[in-house]
Amino acid sequence: MARGGINKAVVQQARQVLIARGEYPSIDAVRIELGNTGSKTTIHRYLKELEGPKPAALQGQAALSESLTRLVAQLAEQVQEEADAQVLEAETLFTEQREQLQAQLQVAQQALAAANQQQQIQAQALAAESERLTTTQNTLQAEQLRSASLNQSLGELQLRLADKDEQVKSLEDKHKHARDALEHYRSASREQREQEQRRHEAQLQQLQVELRQLQQGMIVKQDELTRLHRDNERLLGEHRQAASECKVQDELLEQRDAQIQGLRTILAQAQGASDEMRRQLQEQSLQLEQQRAMGAEQGRQLQHLQDELFKRDEALKASRTTDDTLALPASRG
Repeated sequence: MARGGINKAVVQQARQVLIARGEYPSIDAVRIELGNTGSKTTIHRYLKELEGPKPAALQGQAALSESLTRLVAQLAEQVQEEADAQVLEAETLFTEQREQLQAQLQVAQQALAAANQQQQIQAQALAAESERLTTTQNTLQAEQLRSASLNQSLGELQLRLADKDEQVKSLEDKHKHARDALEHYRSASREQREQEQRRHEAQLQQLQVELRQLQQGMIVKQDELTRLHRDNERLLGEHRQAASECKVQDELLEQRDAQIQGLRTILAQAQGASDEMRRQLQEQSLQLEQQRAMGAEQGRQLQHLQDELFKRDEALKASRTTDDTLALPASRG
């Protein structure tokens, strides 16, 4: 059944246009003239109907010409169909390969965009972690300076405490000597001994009070030093954790760089394959043009053969007509 409104009248009009241009009205030529519409089977059927059956007399006279014409037409049609099949197959293969390459290229571009986005996020996170690490290091340095200052103060207090201990020991020795002296001179200097004893006791109490104050201050400094040590250990732990996280981020960045490099390699390969397919398509297009040129040349040769056959048929008809004319008077005589 005809498609796209193709009928016998349209096919006949296209056939007459081709004949008027001096071209052979083959199936493919008629279909191209119709705008590549209609099935080849329908066009072939209409062409057969338009050619019509030949008279019996002419069939007997030109049996060889008709066989040769049909053979040439079949060969031309077969050549054209094979050329069209090769072109269609090449175009289909190129379309499939182009779609595959475009899909691969799209996937590679999406993966590259995702990797670039992930790399930006990782870079921002790394910058934030670096800033936090810098702040932590500055805080740690300040705490270390403070700890060193406290250690120096503690050393000075310990030296002062040692001096006070020496003073107390010296005073105790003096007190002992004084007591010994007082024991020897009790009878003669009781009043003086009691005054000296009270004076020494007052100094001893004062020194004991200072000693207790120094001990309390040392306890407070030791508590403060312990807290600073704990803070120092905590800051060191945070520093180690931040350094470990930075190392992990660096490893992730290296992995992302490797993935990006692999995706760029795949993209380059896909582009190379695309260039190779374009080159092959150009070669196939050139071969197709050559085949079409050969088909046109064969069509012209076929038309020339048909013209020769037509001339020979006309000459044969004229010769037989002349023979019949000459034979008629002879028969009458």
